[in-house]
Amino acid sequence: MSEDRKGAPYQPGSQWYDHEAGPLVRPYAMTGGRTRPGPTGVRFDLIALVSLDSEAADIDDETSLGPEHRALVDLCRIETQSVAELAAGADLPVGVVRVLLGDLLELGSVAVSCPVPPAQLPGERILHEVIEGLRAL
Repeated sequence: MSEDRKGAPYQPGSQWYDHEAGPLVRPYAMTGGRTRPGPTGVRFDLIALVSLDSEAADIDDETSLGPEHRALVDLCRIETQSVAELAAGADLPVGVVRVLLGDLLELGSVAVSCPVPPAQLPGERILHEVIEGLRAL
């Protein structure tokens, strides 16, 4: 058994080329070459919150899920997380996570709640009026 330049033993058939290269599976292979989530083309904001759908069928029995899908499901089991947090937790590029989440959304495994667009938030003037009204009470 030979060693790589870092001193770690090389194992034939290992999924790792060396410690710096990372896994040999490329992101496009994880998504089947897709760059957009699902046929509907849903786009997930980085701050969109993803949680497991409480009414979804048992995800553990789903045989069409790959290891990356399962990693995202496992992260969502812990708590509701944003798309950015899921990407960091699964150590996957955000684009890949968006495609995989599209798959999970189509299966009904996850629920996504999108943030309120800034244009729909109340203006600063209204907030000041509310504060003054509360102080008047």
